[in-house]
Amino acid sequence: QVQPVESGGGLVQAGGSLTLSCAASEGAASGRAFGMNGMGWFRQAPGKEREFVATICWNGEHYADSVKGRFTISRDNSKNMVYLQMYNLKSEDTAVYYCAARSVRTCAVYPENYSYWGQGTQVTVSS
Repeated sequence: QVQPVESGGGLVQAGGSLTLSCAASEGAASGRAFGMNGMGWFRQAPGKEREFVATICWNGEHYADSVKGRFTISRDNSKNMVYLQMYNLKSEDTAVYYCAARSVRTCAVYPENYSYWGQGTQVTVSS
């Protein structure tokens, strides 16, 4: 099993940068190659549904159009860490950001395709 824990959220000015971290520890199921499982970042603003931000898997990385070119997802499997580097932040990026893990190695863009979720970390972009 995988238990993601997010950190790094905070308040930042529009145009600024912020990096989120996700500790995705691997439990008893790590023997099933969870070090290569698909990982994703999602966000949810008040009054809106949870939306896809970025995903990383064995064959690449994918981003929502709204963040493409501004956000970068990466991972360090040796440390069981996933990161989301955010640049040129906009007020519409304000949301609770969630790290999520799949039980398979492929990427996915829908929340229902993820098995394990963190508690979330708040990102607030002021203008």
